[in-house]
Amino acid sequence: MGERRKLDGETKARMEARATVMKALAHPSRLFIVDELSRGERCVCELTEMIGADVSTVSKHLALLKKAGVVLDERRGQQVFYRLRVPCILNFFGCVEVVLEEVDRSKLEAAS
Repeated sequence: MGERRKLDGETKARMEARATVMKALAHPSRLFIVDELSRGERCVCELTEMIGADVSTVSKHLALLKKAGVVLDERRGQQVFYRLRVPCILNFFGCVEVVLEEVDRSKLEAAS
């Protein structure tokens, strides 16, 4: 068995940073935004229309994602465009899908 670690110092700071990113993703609208940005950059107006929420709400979601380091923004005239900082965040989505498939499979097996 490996060396026992403790949740303190640098380890705690790193886990807190990870939690910040995870919390930023922990909303259906923000997950949708990240998924949509995986297809390319979008302006706030496009995301607002896609989500079906007002500009203020979508802007707050985007600000939270930006603060967590998930997205970057660029102002062009009156419009603000967003894109993913790093596309590897999508690897996490793939992992979540595998978990969901396993849960569904377990439910089916338990029902039979």
